Amino acid sequence: MAGFRSLSSGLRALRPGAFGADPSGERMARIRRSPHFENGVFRNPGGPARTRPSGSALDFAKVFFDKETRPRRSPKGTVPVHATTLADIARPPATGLRLTWMGHSSVLAEIDGRRVLFDPVWGERCSPFPFAGPKRLHPVPLPLAALGPVDVVVISHDHYDHLDMPTIKALAGTDTLFAVPLGVGEHLERWGVSADRLRELDWHEATKIGGLTLTATPARHFCGRGLRNTQHTLWASWVVAGEEHRIYHSGDTGYFDGFQEIGAEHGPFDATMIQIGAYSDFWPDIHMTPEEGMRAHLDLQGGPEHGLMLPIHWATFNLATHPWAEPGEGTLAAARAVGARVALPHPGEPFEPTAETVPSGPWWRAVALAPAGGFPVGEALADATIRTASNAAAVAQADTLSDEEGKAGKGTEDPQTLPAG
Repeated sequence: MAGFRSLSSGLRALRPGAFGADPSGERMARIRRSPHFENGVFRNPGGPARTRPSGSALDFAKVFFDKETRPRRSPKGTVPVHATTLADIARPPATGLRLTWMGHSSVLAEIDGRRVLFDPVWGERCSPFPFAGPKRLHPVPLPLAALGPVDVVVISHDHYDHLDMPTIKALAGTDTLFAVPLGVGEHLERWGVSADRLRELDWHEATKIGGLTLTATPARHFCGRGLRNTQHTLWASWVVAGEEHRIYHSGDTGYFDGFQEIGAEHGPFDATMIQIGAYSDFWPDIHMTPEEGMRAHLDLQGGPEHGLMLPIHWATFNLATHPWAEPGEGTLAAARAVGARVALPHPGEPFEPTAETVPSGPWWRAVALAPAGGFPVGEALADATIRTASNAAAVAQADTLSDEEGKAGKGTEDPQTLPAG
C-alpha cells in the first residue's frame, strides 16, 4: 500500500499548478448548500446542457482539419491593435463610463469613478501548459503592469481563456479585490490571493465594493480545468451597477430565457458585453452565435432603444471551426437587422458607450481571408448603430417598444455579500 501512496503523491506532484485546486472544507459545504447544486454537480438554467461536442469524433476531425476552411480560422496578416497607453485610460471618462476591450473576453470598465477588470487573460496561451494549446492571435494591447490600479477583478468561470494563472498571480501582488463565482476562489487562493480579498458569490448574490454593486447572474455553460471535470465550481454572468451607470458581462453562455429575467431585474444597461465567438453546431448549448448574442442583448435591454452591445470572446484565440472574421461580420448583420447600437473597437481601443459616436467599422476585413464572393460591398453600419441612445429610443417608439427606467444601484464603501434583488 505504501507503494500506491507514493505513486499517488508523485502524480499529485506532477499536477500542473494551472490546474488550480478543487473546493474543499467550508467552501465545499457552501457549494452543497447552493440551490443550483444537485446530485453532486452544479446545474444549468433551462435544463441540462451538452458540455461535450455532439456527433462523432470523426465528424469533428473532418471539419477541424479541412484544408479549405482551416486557413480562414486565423487572420492572414497582423491584427491591428490599438496602441493603448496609460495616458489613454488615465484621464477620467467624460461621460463617467468607458470600456476598453483588451481582446477575447478581457475588458477594462471604468464606471462611476471605479475600475473593473473582467476576465483578464494576459498569457500567451489559454492552456495549462506554456508549450501547447491555443496561442494568441494578437499581442495584448498594453502590459498588465501599465494598466494602473484596479478596484475589482471579475471572473466569469474557471476555463483557461477566462481565468489565467500567470495573470492572477501578477494581480495577487496588488491591492485589488476579486469577485468570482462560487468555488472559483479555491483556485485563486492556491495562486496566492488571500481569502480576505475574495468575494465569492452564488447566482443572485451581490457584493458592494467602493460604490459599485456586483451581482452574479445565471449563465448556461460549465466549468473545469483539470483532467476530471467535477462541476464543483460555478459559472456566471455579471451585472455591475454604479450610482449613474450599469453594465453587463455575459461570460460564456448559451442562449436561454434567463436573459429576459436578468434584464427585468437589473436592466436596462448602458452597455452589454456579449459572447459571440467560438460557437459551433458541435456545442450549441454553451456558446452563442452572433444572432443569438444579439437576441440576448435585446432580451437584457428590453429592446434596441437601450444601450449598446460590445461583442466579446472572439478575434484573440482560435477556439472553434468558424472563420476568424465571422463573429464580427455576424454581429454587423445582426445589429443592422434590428437597428441595435454596437461598438466594434480594435483590441485596446477605449470608447465611451454613451458618447455620440463609438468605433463601428469592420476593421478585421483588412487582415481576414474574405469569404466566397467577398465581403459585402459599400457597407457601413446603419445610423442606428452609432446614434446616441436617446435618438435610438425615438426611432424605437415607432415599433411601440418600451421598458421601465433603469434602476441605479447605490453602494457603500464596505465590501459585503448579500442576496441580490
